[in-house]
Amino acid sequence: GNTVIFIFVLVLKILARCHDRMIRNKKYHLIRTFLKVIVFKRSFYGKSSNIMRAVRIHSLGGPSVLQIDYNLPIPKPAKNEILVKVKAAGVNPVDTYMRQGINGYNPSVPIILGKEASGEVQCVGAEVKEFKKGDRVICALSHGAYSEFITCDKDSVIPLPDRFNFSQGAALYISYFTAYRALVTKCKIKKGELVLVHGASGSVGTAGVQIAKAHGLTVIGTAGTAEGLEIVKKNGADYVIDHREENHLQKILQEIGQKGFDVILENRACLNLNDDMKFLREKGRIGDEFKEYSKVLLKGVEDGWVKPIIAEEYSMEDIPQAHVDVIRENGAKGKLILLLNQKQISIDQQAKD
Repeated sequence: GNTVIFIFVLVLKILARCHDRMIRNKKYHLIRTFLKVIVFKRSFYGKSSNIMRAVRIHSLGGPSVLQIDYNLPIPKPAKNEILVKVKAAGVNPVDTYMRQGINGYNPSVPIILGKEASGEVQCVGAEVKEFKKGDRVICALSHGAYSEFITCDKDSVIPLPDRFNFSQGAALYISYFTAYRALVTKCKIKKGELVLVHGASGSVGTAGVQIAKAHGLTVIGTAGTAEGLEIVKKNGADYVIDHREENHLQKILQEIGQKGFDVILENRACLNLNDDMKFLREKGRIGDEFKEYSKVLLKGVEDGWVKPIIAEEYSMEDIPQAHVDVIRENGAKGKLILLLNQKQISIDQQAKD
């Protein structure tokens, strides 16, 4: 076991130190490269059963502060917690706020980012009866999802529906529960109302369209690219408009013979709120919420109208690019997912009918 591993690593280190002499002969070049990768870059990651990788930041700043730490200890669950082997984690704009220390976030570093994940239960605490080893689950966290293993309070975990893969599971919490609380809990939408969904091709926007349609509303969705407009259309919006067009809100209201919207789902209130107020009907409501989750949407999963749209999947090495893409200005097109402990899957594989 550990003795064999120690001897093996020791031999590798001795051979690595001899590389100057070995490199004179070309046939040893591959051995030298292999030794450098194994011994130095990976720092023996994967040789110990209690070690994991995670994406952490050690200082606040741009995407470049995101780095992979290879030798972190796997956490142990408390009596009311669950240890989960993470398969996928959602990448959200809020992760970039935390990384930069803006918009009300000022985290202590080092810290592992990520607020939602899906994976398999590895073990449970003494007081956990709801889950067992091998269960597929969805987890909500304050932070920590960008990690190969996480511990979660049992009350922040729900079963991953059989019809969902892990990427779809990691796309459920932030986007759907944000849109649900904004539309249903706060704005109290009613069947037959007219709702405007800004950024309807993004993760929260696509969720908002599905929720509104399931509640019998007429949905107008906006997007800023041809691809985004097609996503909104396929997602079930009744009307699709390009927000790059001048006076796009006036035009659509004239086209459908309406004077204003009953509800507006606003994902970028700081930019659009003033314009929204001009086109809101008297006693209309604007939903602008981010957190607070509810398990009620699992019924939507069972009924088949909750269908997360996955835009891109990233490896741990590519997480800096994911943080650039998640706040890009040229149009969102679904959910961004960080993959862990699994290979990339096709992003065309969406929820089954």
